Amino acid sequence: MEEYFLIIIRTLFLYFLIIFIFRIMGKREIGELSILDLVVFIMIAEMAVMAIEQPKDPIIHTLLPMGVIVTIQIVFAWISLRSKPFRELLDGTPSVIIHKGKIDDKVMKKQRYNYDDLLLQLREKDIFNLADVEFAILEPSGKLSVLKKDDEEEGSQSLTLPLILDGEVQTTHLDMIGKTAFWLRKELRDRGFKNIQEISFCSFQNGQFYVDEKNH
Repeated sequence: MEEYFLIIIRTLFLYFLIIFIFRIMGKREIGELSILDLVVFIMIAEMAVMAIEQPKDPIIHTLLPMGVIVTIQIVFAWISLRSKPFRELLDGTPSVIIHKGKIDDKVMKKQRYNYDDLLLQLREKDIFNLADVEFAILEPSGKLSVLKKDDEEEGSQSLTLPLILDGEVQTTHLDMIGKTAFWLRKELRDRGFKNIQEISFCSFQNGQFYVDEKNH
């Protein structure tokens, strides 16, 4: 009887502890979890199960590794907020699968992404013809963002890519829209933005710039 009572107490304690841990790790949709998030969640869940199944084992044997994992996760999150290369290393980067109506086979192979995957995700967005797609971007979460050709022609949507993130020029995105870093710097200087490193986000859409400067 005492063992059952201990199991119930441990279960309740670990239940609320895991909720607290996930709360301090930040809010994120399940479909947007990074690989690191997923690994952390699985490990914490496995530790909790083992602690419940072995009530005679000291609870500190579970709390200590949980604390280590959470600390690592928080430190990595802090570093990723300040370092784009580190963030890309952990979370990955978006991949353009279809660019101006043309499928990039090299990108698909690199991402181990096949045509069955592509067609499935397009059908989930009620798109049944590849010829209708102007742009398709595979996000780090595995979701597919799609811009249809008719949407672009009607002007209801357009592909908006960040040209500057955290003070760094996104040369790949500039190449996609047929522009150069020199063009971007000149356009921003003409608008009073002389220091690119002070810009947290910049995009260009329908001839208009959106610029957000860093807070100090």
